[in-house]
Amino acid sequence: MVRAERQAGASWRKTACGLLLAALTGMSPLAAGQDAAAAQGEATLDILTWGGAYERAQRRALFEPFTEATGIPVRVHRYNGGLKELRQAAKEGSIPWDLIDMSRSEAKNACASQLLEPIAPEILHASPQGEPARRDFIHGALNRCAITHSVFATVVAYRRDAFPGRRPTEIDDLFNQQDFPGPRALQRGPAVNLEWALLSYGVPEEEIYRLLSTRRGLSLAFKRLDNLDSIHWWEAGDTPVELLAEDRVVMASGFNGRFFDAMVNRDLPIEILWDGQVQEHEVWAIPRGARESEQARQFIGFATSTERQTALAELIPYGPSRRSATIQVANHPDHGVDMRLHIPTHPLNAEHALTKDDEWYANSHERIDEYFRQALMTEGTSELP
Repeated sequence: MVRAERQAGASWRKTACGLLLAALTGMSPLAAGQDAAAAQGEATLDILTWGGAYERAQRRALFEPFTEATGIPVRVHRYNGGLKELRQAAKEGSIPWDLIDMSRSEAKNACASQLLEPIAPEILHASPQGEPARRDFIHGALNRCAITHSVFATVVAYRRDAFPGRRPTEIDDLFNQQDFPGPRALQRGPAVNLEWALLSYGVPEEEIYRLLSTRRGLSLAFKRLDNLDSIHWWEAGDTPVELLAEDRVVMASGFNGRFFDAMVNRDLPIEILWDGQVQEHEVWAIPRGARESEQARQFIGFATSTERQTALAELIPYGPSRRSATIQVANHPDHGVDMRLHIPTHPLNAEHALTKDDEWYANSHERIDEYFRQALMTEGTSELP
């Protein structure tokens, strides 16, 4: 009896702590309760993800339902992508995360470096119609150390009021400052920027990575970027939205879901340019040495189910990796917006899409990153946000 009363008292205190945290921070009571439980030292699932509108959608569609279904609290950590944090943690011999939300190209690189655990497809659920996971997931979704959960796109968005007459319609317009003057914001890194630079020359999509494998191709791409005036280089996913919102740039590269959130939830006067969008797989990966690797596998099975993928895509428009989920996506639960029209894989948006060659990046990232770093050091017109 005494033990039961103590447990009840501890549970009450945890609930009260969670409700107070929710009131003070504005987060949902369930999310606050999860963080309070984590603070109590209970077994938690530590997930490294991207923050912002994306994390808010994940909490609602994935993290909170997972805790409700299993009783396992989720504690969220944030980063801006890349493998720097993972490499450092592995070097120190202490892995603080059980699961990482990362791009497939980085997952392949990390897997080759033995930084990730293998993931067996057997942990994945069949579709509601009984279709085996291996047949329901899109091509390339099931990898040795990673499972694709979404397809996102890096796109260009622009302020509608910056160009009251002619509007940008092609990726070439990103580099056309004569007809579309004003500062640009680009992600600090070679990926997507190099592809767009070559596309602006008229290089066919199927030739992009062959040409980027040559010094001539890299020279052409860097020359195009160097000709842009006043580039604001960004790293955090929310930065390009804020730069557009503050009217500090007229065009910005960024993730299609962040721009959608800004248009729908903040009513910002921006528009997405789908031409030249670069699609990429986003995956779940388990770092080698994770404390709760079995819970991480349980979460992957849950979060990649048809129901959960559909729920996520109806909150933020990233394409599901399951065919059974894609056909179920409907309207945003709060705004009634037809989410199918905003997903990068929709035929209307994907007509001139480029799929990022993550094998190419996995094999050449160090050389390309160094070229890009050297180019930034010698480029004199760029600015930091």
